[in-house]
Amino acid sequence: TIATKYPRNPRPVSSRLVPSRYPRFHITMSESAAPAKLLVSPIAQPLASEKLEKKLFRLVKKAKKDKCLRRGVKEVVKFVHKKKEKGICVIAGDISPIDVITHVPILCEDNDIPYIYVRSKFELGLASETKRPTSVVLIAPPADWKYSDKFTEVLTTVKDKAPKFN
Repeated sequence: TIATKYPRNPRPVSSRLVPSRYPRFHITMSESAAPAKLLVSPIAQPLASEKLEKKLFRLVKKAKKDKCLRRGVKEVVKFVHKKKEKGICVIAGDISPIDVITHVPILCEDNDIPYIYVRSKFELGLASETKRPTSVVLIAPPADWKYSDKFTEVLTTVKDKAPKFN
């Protein structure tokens, strides 16, 4: 019979368990290891500096709380093209394939909306408080927004960085 061929293992269950392949603690990157460099698309011009990126992300968070933020390519195109909303368009520079967002800067230029690229779609998604990375965000505040002074400050900086065509 089968019982005679395969005798029962007398050891307790805990000693028979195979140790887990994955550790149960968080792996932290050592300080000596350099973080991976983000690959930004060559068409991502004008690209925001780190200081301007921080200001933009803070403004995106405030716009999200006050419900004057449009997220995603489809929603931004709808509000810019059909509803003629004005504001600042923030585009992620590490989108792949880049064909997904190549029409957005042209649309912004046609409607006189300043746009700027940031380095990471993950940071843009984090700032707009979504679970997913975000490719395009439009900050379209009302006229009586309580952060309008900060918005105009960032708006003038973005307009200065915008490409000039003759």
